[in-house]
Amino acid sequence: MKVALASDHGGIHIRKEIANLMDELKIDYVDFGCECETSVDYPDYALPVAEKVASGEFDRGILICGTGIGMSIAANKVKGIRCALVHDTFSAKATRAHNDTNVLAMGERVIGPGLARDIAEIWLTEKFEGGRHAGRVGKITEYEEKNL
Repeated sequence: MKVALASDHGGIHIRKEIANLMDELKIDYVDFGCECETSVDYPDYALPVAEKVASGEFDRGILICGTGIGMSIAANKVKGIRCALVHDTFSAKATRAHNDTNVLAMGERVIGPGLARDIAEIWLTEKFEGGRHAGRVGKITEYEEKNL
């Protein structure tokens, strides 16, 4: 698995925690920044990561901003992206198992580094269940193909 990782200024600290986690799990990733604590625009980080995942260059993406909201909205504008904003471990498991999400968004001002690591580890290791869920995800893909 290859993961694209990025944050805006509001997610730098958790992004570094997630990078450490992926090092520990021996998951291949590229960190796309940002490296400053001064205000930057989250779409400048969310959209390139989402595009890289949608193109198949990366299998998944992880995005972090202050709340995760802006990153998730921006990422979900890219055709083929199923980005989930997650702040608890149950949703991390469910969004992979049931929705086959390919991008995870989190908010540094909402959760701490320990919970962020737990969420990311679950999300990175959980498998898509398929079955009845595949049909539902397929309906989303079908809609995208017709309308976007």
